[in-house]
Amino acid sequence: MKHSNISIFVPHIGCPHLCSFCDQRTISGAQHAPTGEEVREICERALAEVKEPENTEIAFFGGSFTAISRDYMTELLEAAHDFVGDGKFRGIRCSTRPDCIDFEVLQLLKGYGVTAIELGAQSMDDEVLELNERGHTAADVENACELIRAFGFELGLQMMIGLYGSTPQKEWATVEKIAALRPDTVRIYPVVVLKNTRLGELLLSGEYRPFSFDKAVDIAASAMTMFEGSGIRVIKCGLHASEFVEHDMVGGFYHPAFRELCEALIYRHNMEFALRSADNGGSAVIAVNDRCLSKAAGQKRSNIAYFAERGVDIKLVGDKDIPKYECELRR
Repeated sequence: MKHSNISIFVPHIGCPHLCSFCDQRTISGAQHAPTGEEVREICERALAEVKEPENTEIAFFGGSFTAISRDYMTELLEAAHDFVGDGKFRGIRCSTRPDCIDFEVLQLLKGYGVTAIELGAQSMDDEVLELNERGHTAADVENACELIRAFGFELGLQMMIGLYGSTPQKEWATVEKIAALRPDTVRIYPVVVLKNTRLGELLLSGEYRPFSFDKAVDIAASAMTMFEGSGIRVIKCGLHASEFVEHDMVGGFYHPAFRELCEALIYRHNMEFALRSADNGGSAVIAVNDRCLSKAAGQKRSNIAYFAERGVDIKLVGDKDIPKYECELRR
């Protein structure tokens, strides 16, 4: 069953650290801190418009939710809680920092109907975390995950690809460590370097040299394969398109269809594997899930062109029984 969110952005207030990549106004596209009454208005409108509220969560995103003042957090939770339950939304989702989770705050969240907590892990490498001024360690992530699981919340983890000081090897180690924590969901964010951030300064000075865009896509595609193969849903891959990001970015790995690029690469690798064992005589018919034909073809049919350049004419056909990302060579 597909789930959806009613996203409510809580700006960068209360967070104890300003990370190297962070310009919260640009990332969330919002500076205004919503009041409890405004949360009620948002939820009322959404309840009237959403087709399946029982599969929809009210989601507080944009900042570190459990780091804001307790009174303000309670005000927002009280407002949202009025719209959770029979005939209303299924629960509340929030995102926060690993070092802003403890027994007391989890009790409070549970009491207000919070169902899912996402942690901004970003990396599981302590050196990368320190270089990017995260203010927490990989152990903090592990401890927070254990507590969240003990309380019965759905657990989400977020990782960032391409941070200052990272390498492809460190990225893969982070993917493996996140998978070992068995979150329910993962968000993969390739780094976007924004003006007025420490990372932007390091990029412009030449001290920070990100790896290539193609390498970032390759790492993210491999991560998606690892997570989904482990039963972990990848609910986002790439930063969502916004005028703020496109105006303020000075580097990094932004693309408005980043996930589609990753999915096309997964299909390309799997088609190459399928073709390796066959004498196709210059042409091949490859079956994929019928809902994934455009993913397999690639953006602007890039995968079809890729194989044509290598002397293989690919024809894609749909088959509803083939799992996502898998390919079958048809004779």
